[in-house]
Amino acid sequence: MKPNHIFTLSNGIQGSFQYKKTPVAHVAVAIKAGSRDELEHQQGLAHFIEHNLFKGTTNRKAYHILSRLDDVGGELNAYTTKEETIIHASFLKGDLRRAMDLLSDVLIASTFPVKELIKEKDVIKDEIFSYKDAPSERIFDDFEDLIFNGNSLGRNILGTPESVDRLTREDIIEFRSRTYTASRIKIAVVGPFGLDRVESMAEEFFGYWSPEVSTWKATEKISNLGQRIESPEAQFQDHFMTGWRIPGIHSEDRRALLLLNNVLGGPAMNSRLGLNIREKHGIAYNIESYMNLYSDTGLLGIYLGCDPNQTKRAEQLVHKEVQKFQHQPLGVLQLSKAKNQFIGQMALAEDNGLNSAIGAARALMHFGKVSTFDFVAEQITKLTYSDLQRVANDYLKKEDAFTLIYTKA
Repeated sequence: MKPNHIFTLSNGIQGSFQYKKTPVAHVAVAIKAGSRDELEHQQGLAHFIEHNLFKGTTNRKAYHILSRLDDVGGELNAYTTKEETIIHASFLKGDLRRAMDLLSDVLIASTFPVKELIKEKDVIKDEIFSYKDAPSERIFDDFEDLIFNGNSLGRNILGTPESVDRLTREDIIEFRSRTYTASRIKIAVVGPFGLDRVESMAEEFFGYWSPEVSTWKATEKISNLGQRIESPEAQFQDHFMTGWRIPGIHSEDRRALLLLNNVLGGPAMNSRLGLNIREKHGIAYNIESYMNLYSDTGLLGIYLGCDPNQTKRAEQLVHKEVQKFQHQPLGVLQLSKAKNQFIGQMALAEDNGLNSAIGAARALMHFGKVSTFDFVAEQITKLTYSDLQRVANDYLKKEDAFTLIYTKA
């Protein structure tokens, strides 16, 4: 896999380019601006801005923005997380100029017409209500609010119907002035182009802009202790979540935790939770573990849905699987298989050009560089059974766990 070339535009925005011989190309713009950057009265604002980036610019009306890539079979989209806003485009390689022009337009020249803001509030409130109808999805947000209770990092990205109603165009301008700054914006391109062409085009469409200067940084002290909450929210089955706060994306322990999580309940059908709780005991149809890593903290969570009569047994089995990592180190063959599986999953993800573009932009944002696949694979290969056992004992103690259960009303 080709390495990424890093460049810097005249206004300080960093970019990344990876050559990939394919008829389809991708551009991603990552802004370090998410829901945790909102002021207390602005809940839901980062996501609200993301929706309204496409509602009109000084150069295009909403219809022309939405049609610009659709007309040539391309795709334009965006999403918001707790710390990031990502805008991305996929298109045929001959449409690079069209895509770069469009992405720079929505990033730099969006006008946020008031009449469009009013309409979009109703759309977002419908999105919020749809989540309220889906307890298996909503529990993830509510669990994060529990584990980061009292901090903006725990608040729902969508906001509440009441907070969305209160958002104003002035809030948008204030938020963007703090967060849409050169040091917080990264661009990544993946496709069959020459480096000089990519750099000159990025400079043409993004380099002329002079973003405001800001020293804003979201910092919080997160110190609440593990706790357990049961709430009568479910209709047909219980929804169970347990998990722990873990170090953030810059921690030296993150790779050991990622590998442990993959073995525990990752996407493969032979994860320990899948084999021992679903296959052996037949308790849960949906079961998984996952990690969310932020700049200064993170979480590892376990979710399952099951018959209310099985919840207590399921919880016991979940903690039993976690405790195995603490007391029974992986054997040499088990560890080797776990590493090969994880590296293979990484390779499949890397083969997706859009994933590569978004990943490169995010890597620039968090680390100021883009590590090669071979480097990351080498770091995973170096992990030992002692590394996994140590992080399990350091971060996944049963007494430190947070637990949230939606029980059948």
